[in-house]
Amino acid sequence: MIRRTADLSPGARDAFDAIIDVRSPAEFALDHIPGAINLPVLDDAQRAVVGTEYVQGSKFLARRNGAALVARNIAAHLEGALADRGGGFKPLVYCWRGGQRSGAMVTVMDQVGWPVTVLDGGYQTWRRQVKAALYDAPLAHSLVLLDGPTGVGKTALLGAVAARGVQTLDLEALAAHRGSLFGAMPGGQPSQKAFESRLHDALSRLDPARPVLVEAESSKIGARVVPPSLWAAMAAAPTIRLESPVEVRAARTVRDYADFAADRLALDTALTRLPRHIGKQMVAEWRALAAAGEVETLAVDLIVHHYDPAYRRQGQGRARPERAVVGIASLDDDALETAADQTVEVLAGLNAR
Repeated sequence: MIRRTADLSPGARDAFDAIIDVRSPAEFALDHIPGAINLPVLDDAQRAVVGTEYVQGSKFLARRNGAALVARNIAAHLEGALADRGGGFKPLVYCWRGGQRSGAMVTVMDQVGWPVTVLDGGYQTWRRQVKAALYDAPLAHSLVLLDGPTGVGKTALLGAVAARGVQTLDLEALAAHRGSLFGAMPGGQPSQKAFESRLHDALSRLDPARPVLVEAESSKIGARVVPPSLWAAMAAAPTIRLESPVEVRAARTVRDYADFAADRLALDTALTRLPRHIGKQMVAEWRALAAAGEVETLAVDLIVHHYDPAYRRQGQGRARPERAVVGIASLDDDALETAADQTVEVLAGLNAR
C-alpha cells in the first residue's frame, strides 16, 4: 500500500531509509530536501523533449514516449542504485508537485513490496515550509552572535564550543563561503533556495529553548542573502566579541587560507575586486606582495587598511548588546580551548536569566 505524508519534520524525515527525489538532475541541483538522493525518472534532456512534444506536438505521443522513458529509467534504478535494498526498505519519494513522476516511481516500488511513502505536494510542500519559517514568521530561536574582526578565530571557536555541546549555526559552512574577499570554497556556493533549505534543516534540528551561537555576518555571505527572519533575529541578538592581536589574526588568516594563497592567479584576481575606495597605488602594492609570496605582510596590510575599517563601519549604529569580550592571544590550541571555556560560561549565564 502506498502511504502519503506531508510531515517533513526532522524526526519524520529521519525515519525513512532514503529520501528519493525523482526530478531531473537540474531541478535537484537547484534545490532539494537535505539528505535526498537523486534518482530521476526523466533526465534533463528527456524532460525537455517530452515537454516540447506535449506543448508543441501531440499530447498522446508525449505521454506514450514519456512513459517508455520513465519505465526504462526506473528499471535502471532498480538494477543500479536500489539493487542492494532489502524487503524492508522504507523510502520517501517526491517530485515537483507529487504528481506523475513520483506516482510512477512509487507504483513500481509498491509492486516490488517496499513500504513506500509519497510526499503530498512534492518539493513544493518543502519549499512552502522553508519560506514560512525563514520569511513569514519570527525565528523561534534565541541567538547569540559571535562577533569580532577578520582573522580573530570565530569559525574555530564555533567548532570548539560545538564540541562542548553548545548549539551552533555555522552560516559560512551552510553558504559554502567564508564571507570575505578570499572566501570562495571549492565547488562554489549553493543556490539561494538550496542555502535556505540547508538553513531551515539546521534550525529545525536545534532546541529553541537553548541559546544558539552564530557567527556575526553581514546580510550577504558571498552571493547568498541571509533570509529576513534569521537576519532580524541576528540584528537583535546579544553578542560575545572576540579579540586577538593583529599579528595573530594575520597568522591565522594565512594558515586558514593557505590553499588560496598558494594559487597566485586566484589571489591576484581577488585583489583586483577590492572596493574602489581602496586606492590604486595600495592595490598595486598588495598585488606586488602577493606576487612575491609575502602573504603574511599582505595579510597584516589587508587587516589594518581594509578589513578592520570595514568592520568598524559595519558596527556603527548597531544596537546589539555586548555580553562579554573573550580574548584569543595566540594560535596555540590551549588559547582556543580557554576561549571556548569562557564562551560556554557566558552562554550558561545567558541561559540562566
